[in-house]
Amino acid sequence: MNWADLTRDELLAMRADLAAAYEAFKAKGLKLDLSRGKPSSDVLDLSNGLLDGLDTHEAEGGTDIRNYGVVDGLPECKRLFSDLLGVPADRMIVGGNSSLTHMYNSMAFCYLFGAPDGSGRQDAVPVPWSSVPGGVKWLCPVPGYDRHFSVTEDFGATLIPVPLLEDGPDMDEVERLCASDPAVKGIWIIPLYSNPTGGVISVEKAGRLASMKTAAPDFRIFWDNAYGVHHLWEAHEAPDIFALCEAAGNPERVFYFFSTSKVNFPGAGIGLVAAGPETVARMVAHLKMQTIGFDKIMQLKTVRFFGGSAANVHEHMKKIAALLRPRFELVLETLDREFAGTGILTWTKPKGGYFISVDVLDGCAKAVVAMAKDAGVVLTGAGATWPYKQDPRDSNIRIAPTYPALAELAQTMELLALCIKLVSIEKLLESK
Repeated sequence: MNWADLTRDELLAMRADLAAAYEAFKAKGLKLDLSRGKPSSDVLDLSNGLLDGLDTHEAEGGTDIRNYGVVDGLPECKRLFSDLLGVPADRMIVGGNSSLTHMYNSMAFCYLFGAPDGSGRQDAVPVPWSSVPGGVKWLCPVPGYDRHFSVTEDFGATLIPVPLLEDGPDMDEVERLCASDPAVKGIWIIPLYSNPTGGVISVEKAGRLASMKTAAPDFRIFWDNAYGVHHLWEAHEAPDIFALCEAAGNPERVFYFFSTSKVNFPGAGIGLVAAGPETVARMVAHLKMQTIGFDKIMQLKTVRFFGGSAANVHEHMKKIAALLRPRFELVLETLDREFAGTGILTWTKPKGGYFISVDVLDGCAKAVVAMAKDAGVVLTGAGATWPYKQDPRDSNIRIAPTYPALAELAQTMELLALCIKLVSIEKLLESK
């Protein structure tokens, strides 16, 4: 039954029973965490082979991985990622354990030195984004990834939310904003298993992003394929954004990001950025001022661990999926059991990735998060999935089920369901 149809007396009776159950939970003194998408210990254990030593200190071509050099990454490491992702190896910069670092550095590159417009003209000098009159504007599909928003906000950009639909952003709105304002310099896109909804961008929408007319000739798509191999049930493929941009005559339009942080160890993953030929050449030139080479030892360890084979990476990810799938199924089954037909909650059924997005009644998300915290469960802060942490409806909450063990996750979901119900009843009582 839809709870909006319940009488005031029925809601009050339900509230009394639920409040007693909530107080019983508080008495347990729980300390559970669903705030970030961290791998669990059993998932991390699958990569313990990375901790073993190498039997050589020479990489391909005789490169001594113990020494300086190879600023843009080992060739065999690039080749592995190229086979895995379908991205040209000569467009990659590989190094560091975090794709977020590459995102930040790519933004800094554009702000300090400007982004090539792709014209190929020798006299086309890139204009630093720091000199844009009134500042840069950036499109942010919502609900979205809080760290994306933090990166752009840190550079002083004005963040503009655009609706994220099941198959990607609202492209009519994206095209309207990009065509009308040269200060709109870019957009965040998670193509495969978006954070937090778990959706997949369609080829049609990716094609529109690649080919759309923009008032800014140096417009950029920050294409963060963080979950590109994190399939849960069936495998999906991200559109080939490089091919789409090439076909549209915009070869420099995309910055592509990926890392192995959720493939093996977050503390020892490999991050990469790929971009158009002119952009990569300019970035490498500036990178040489920043470093004489990233950690080549971990690059070679990663290549050896997977036998240099993309197929082996996919087999490894199947093992991870087998451990994560029951966690997602538990959350989805709980939501179906507790909220189907009530009208007080909607949620996504992700195709892959690391998160589930739920929407409570308007004006209730902050209260739900606070109530859960009081009983010992930490959730991602309400509003985090919107720029400036300002969800105008105060409705969206991101659930990250990957870290707790199943027994703990079951407890957490039971408590979360109580919190959602209690806060929803208070909201419904306002109109009774």
